[in-house]
Amino acid sequence: MASDVLFTPFTFKGLTLPNRVVMAPMTRSFSPGGVATEEVAAYYRRRAENQVGLIITEGTGVDRPASLNDPNIPRFHGEAELAAWKRVVDEVHAGGGLIAPQLWHVGAVRSRSETWQPPGPYDSPSGYSSPGKQFGEPMSEEEVADAIRAFADAAANAKALGFDAIELHGAHGYLIDQFFWDGTNVRADAYGSKELPGRARFAADILRAVRKAVGPDYPVIIRVSQWKQQDFTVKLAHDPKALEAWLGPLVDAGADVIHCSQRRFWEPEFDGSDLNFAGWTKKITGVPTITVGSVGLSGDFIGGYAGEKSEPASLDRLEEMLDRGDFDMVAVGRALLQDPEWVVKIREGRHAELSAFDRSAMATLY
Repeated sequence: MASDVLFTPFTFKGLTLPNRVVMAPMTRSFSPGGVATEEVAAYYRRRAENQVGLIITEGTGVDRPASLNDPNIPRFHGEAELAAWKRVVDEVHAGGGLIAPQLWHVGAVRSRSETWQPPGPYDSPSGYSSPGKQFGEPMSEEEVADAIRAFADAAANAKALGFDAIELHGAHGYLIDQFFWDGTNVRADAYGSKELPGRARFAADILRAVRKAVGPDYPVIIRVSQWKQQDFTVKLAHDPKALEAWLGPLVDAGADVIHCSQRRFWEPEFDGSDLNFAGWTKKITGVPTITVGSVGLSGDFIGGYAGEKSEPASLDRLEEMLDRGDFDMVAVGRALLQDPEWVVKIREGRHAELSAFDRSAMATLY
């Protein structure tokens, strides 16, 4: 049987999760024309019925022309699109679950389709997709303001639709993260700086606008990462002081929870301590954190998506870190994608029934 710690309730901002397991957001591209289907709703409901504590949806695009780089990723604006998300919310709640949308803007990331381009110019802080690589033009101050508006509108819509919380995608080299990164943000205005607090202003202004849109009592999560899809070795913060300079302004602006993405949750973030990214973030900011990164599997997602099989792995180290209070919640990605009953099987000690992750699971909405 799994230890009790993973299956104790946890409350933040008035929202009580029945356990510490969060479904990590994972892009699926099963929403033709950006509209989530009944199959998408059923996919999330299956996880809710199988005791996932909180479901964070795949990234969904805010109201900017090039917020998405794939026509089959769901959007979070428009009458049909929002009606489809209402169906998802209702199905998850009927299955006994809680759900938050991940609000997303990909920024300067090329289209995933050879036959489709977004219906407008790419947004980016300085016109770079990676350091020194030109990709469009820098966003004007008016475009920055409109992007902030788009996130706030999406958050307000999420609350109106009955979502239990929202998450902002500020990780992995997408738009918000492109503002954080000095390799892609060389702006000379208020949204650019050689120092992290200055480059965090875009995210902080989004959080302030979101907080105004949803009110003081609605749960707001932001996902961040050191690594970027453009460069897995990047670190924005090389020590705890820099981490505080980066994330402190986000908490001050209204973030209730920080979702700390790393490729392998068990790896220490800084020398001299075994705390991981989520552990240091909780210690520095004082807010609850979510850890994520190869939970329940032997290999990380890069290898998994490249075709390497990841076998089921022990949760002993994870539970030890959770039990000592390093972090508060645990996001599970590929293990839950492969098997909607993963949480139940872990809780009941049915480890022999757990499956290895195979990338063929990406081709279905099981």
